[in-house]
Amino acid sequence: MTAPLSGRRAQAARNDERILDAAREVFLADPSAPIAAVANRAGVGISALYRRYEGKEGLLRALAVDGLNRYVADLERALADEGDAFTVYAEFLGRVVDGGSQALAQRLAGTFPVTPESTALARRAGGLAEQLFERTVRAGGLRDDVTVDDVTLVLEVVMAIELPGPDGGRALRHRYLTLLLDALRPGEHLPLPGPPPAKDALAARWRTRKS
Repeated sequence: MTAPLSGRRAQAARNDERILDAAREVFLADPSAPIAAVANRAGVGISALYRRYEGKEGLLRALAVDGLNRYVADLERALADEGDAFTVYAEFLGRVVDGGSQALAQRLAGTFPVTPESTALARRAGGLAEQLFERTVRAGGLRDDVTVDDVTLVLEVVMAIELPGPDGGRALRHRYLTLLLDALRPGEHLPLPGPPPAKDALAARWRTRKS
């Protein structure tokens, strides 16, 4: 049994969670936003951010790793589900769209130098995503002229939908995800023009961008 955190450590953990939640909202909307916007959204002093993270770069790295960890957890949950392959895949994509973890990790790609930890985690996420995709293809749940990278990029388009209102566009994101899922099913479709993304195209986005 894990011992409860002391008062000071519990408060620090709550601050960390509040900071990461705020940073996720701020940087999903605008990856170029200043770190002060995160402190303001989290309701903490900017000194609290600098005590925990190495400036904006450190916070971006922590967010990307957090997003990848959430994405890996969603993938592992789907791979452990032995239900209908397409239904499992559709539910997995729905969780990804709601969580925004994969979209945030990709939006932050190239904004900070990668570390061995983030590189290993990204490779693990990519391997699990391909495993789940291939399992669904083998079960006849997906058309055979798309790739896992096609799905990744189209998901990013769906998750970019953000509109004013109480749900922030969630209902529309799921509407267009359903259209995407319908297009992914085997059947009569228009032929896809051009090739899918090059195998290393998505990984190349993680190289640090030059300002």
